[in-house]
Amino acid sequence: MTRQRPFFVQFLVPAVLVAVIFAAAMFNVLKYSFLEFVPGSLNVGGFTLENFTRINRPIYYWVLLDTFILSFATAFFALLLSYPISFALVRAERNWVRSVLVVLAITPLFTGEIVRTYSWMLVLGSDGVVNTALKSLGIIDRSVPIMYTRVGVVIALVQFAMPVMIILLATAISQINRDCEKAAANLGATPNTVFWWVTIPLTLPGILSGFVVVFAWTMSAFSTPQLIGGGKVLMISNVVYLQGFSSFNLPFAAVLSLVALVAALGSLALMKLLTARLEQNMATS
Repeated sequence: MTRQRPFFVQFLVPAVLVAVIFAAAMFNVLKYSFLEFVPGSLNVGGFTLENFTRINRPIYYWVLLDTFILSFATAFFALLLSYPISFALVRAERNWVRSVLVVLAITPLFTGEIVRTYSWMLVLGSDGVVNTALKSLGIIDRSVPIMYTRVGVVIALVQFAMPVMIILLATAISQINRDCEKAAANLGATPNTVFWWVTIPLTLPGILSGFVVVFAWTMSAFSTPQLIGGGKVLMISNVVYLQGFSSFNLPFAAVLSLVALVAALGSLALMKLLTARLEQNMATS
């Protein structure tokens, strides 16, 4: 009688392969970070620590801070806009309503990021849909600058992040035991009280998971801030691009990549710690 392999073994080889490729790429980045930049050449010099001392400048701190702020804002507003849609998607009584919401939620995933970004450029531009509509309604006399601003970048990033956020939140909402809500209502709780004190806490794992996923994704966003920001709104990935492909300073670009990775992992670890602490407090309260 042949012994059957455990189910997880089938996924072990692809996982190891991905891990090896990722480790090789990170080793190459780490190697470049310790090499000297040779101006005017794609070749690199010998060992140096100058790349790490150069990063200790205010401009790079501000870029990193901007990246954190934009990532946090994107995750926050994506959560606010996605939760009602996810709730309606799960709780809608009519099948056609759920079908429409599903289509609206996942359709953006079938469009490339560059295409969606160019679409937002047409919407947010000086003569775009937003400014044209506001002028037609007599709300403004001249175009409001939305392109090449942090607001424009966040608007586009939020729209890109919402499909993922909606899926994660809908999964969490669908797993709620409706008996808990019914019990609270039978004890005299109003619908608003049930929602804020029963439904929201029960979906907290999905809320936190969605927030962390969107935050981590936005930390590495490149094309959207590059096109919508137009060089005036820089995130850490845009600075890496400028150093690597405009200045051809690959060693310093490698250092910036490592800093971005460490910052993202550190922020995710902090969020994980806060999440565990919050869930522990909720369990004991």
